[in-house]
Amino acid sequence: MYWLDSAEHDLDVAESLFANEKYDWCLFISHLVLEKTLKAFYVQYKQDFPPRTHDLVRLADLAGIILDEETIDFFDLVNTFNISTRYPDEKFIFYKLCTREFTAGKFARIKEIRQWLLQKMCS
Repeated sequence: MYWLDSAEHDLDVAESLFANEKYDWCLFISHLVLEKTLKAFYVQYKQDFPPRTHDLVRLADLAGIILDEETIDFFDLVNTFNISTRYPDEKFIFYKLCTREFTAGKFARIKEIRQWLLQKMCS
């Protein structure tokens, strides 16, 4: 499926960016990993083209995925990764936030959630 293949490709890119200490871009691409995985979930369960949104909470809701409050809060945070690399006034602040430790923790959680979504798709 296109969305899953594209998410897998983006995950590889994010891993490479992390290894090369491009932490802000690692998190930007990681947002895409979750977005595309959620869109794959939407396509599988709704049998329709996914909505044109980047909002992870909204995508999960539209796909019928029930999230706990911690995951909703995390998705809200990850949504900012999509915005913070796009706008110059936010870019520098985000860049400074993206230390190795910060990025490693967020990236690990993104990969955990991705695996959880993939398992839900198979069940």
